[in-house]
Amino acid sequence: MKVSVILPVLNEEKAIAATLTALIRLSPAEIILVDGGSADRTRATAERYKIKIIESEPGRARQMNRGARDASGDVLLFLHADTRLPTTAFADIANALADSLCLGGRFDVELEGDHWLLPLVAWLISYRSRLTKIATGDQALFVRREVFARMGGFQEIPLMEDIAFSRTLKRMGSVACLRSRVITSARRWEADGVWQTIFRMWTLKLLYLAGVSPLRLKQFYADTR
Repeated sequence: MKVSVILPVLNEEKAIAATLTALIRLSPAEIILVDGGSADRTRATAERYKIKIIESEPGRARQMNRGARDASGDVLLFLHADTRLPTTAFADIANALADSLCLGGRFDVELEGDHWLLPLVAWLISYRSRLTKIATGDQALFVRREVFARMGGFQEIPLMEDIAFSRTLKRMGSVACLRSRVITSARRWEADGVWQTIFRMWTLKLLYLAGVSPLRLKQFYADTR
């Protein structure tokens, strides 16, 4: 099973080297980095690695769709620039998708940081996701290529594209909730405050599920790099 890893990036010079170094050690079939117009050294750093680099208009959903169009794998895996896969990632995906009814899935998550509350936050994210089958982009979403095409890719909205994608995938069929964990940076939690981030993220998700436009919600969400 050939897995194409797609990384949407924008001004990620602080994180991208560590992510690519860890990813290349796992020998994925293909790595596609989609740069949304970085003004820092993200692209220059990425060019030191033997990966495919393409450009796109900014916007995580738009960038992921752009990368998917160039991907050749049977499976598409969408990885954030500050997230590292477990060493068993590709074997775990293959095992999950050996079930023909399984359309895709996500990983459990571990938040990398010093705050004492982060392990509990990560456990709650993984547990909630296991119950609801709804995942965030930090959990390294993966999907069969033909299923992604049937879905029409990610909705090109400024926020909550991962939630919208997960909800659609869940309606279409079986979703794997892998217990192996990706490690993702807790920079947003630590910079903005853990309790404040919990409150903001839950509020944004509840408002989105209640029908508030992602365009309106985006003004209350700033990416931390």
